[in-house]
Amino acid sequence: MSDPLDTVFAALADPTRRAILTMLLEDDMAVTDVAEPFSISLAAISKHLMILTRAGLIAQEKRGRVKWCKLQPDAMRGASIWMQGFGQFEPVHLEAFERFLAAELPDRPDK
Repeated sequence: MSDPLDTVFAALADPTRRAILTMLLEDDMAVTDVAEPFSISLAAISKHLMILTRAGLIAQEKRGRVKWCKLQPDAMRGASIWMQGFGQFEPVHLEAFERFLAAELPDRPDK
């Protein structure tokens, strides 16, 4: 894949890689910390990280003996602009959605 947009979408297609990106929203993480919540090998996580790195979605750097991962959110800008061109992907307003549900389903049992 030579098109950057194709590379980004291919990287985002995998649920494990999306979960990794979500984790990196909080802060930079060591590779071993990224791997911890997953029930797959460190080698498998390293492959996912390489795909995310090639897509430009994360950067990896060595600090001492530890390899760290950092989110690169600007890499998603092209995909976001492309999706917005369809006009269907506007920001979700959760409060408005909750009000809509409350109006449509007034007899729903509370949790």
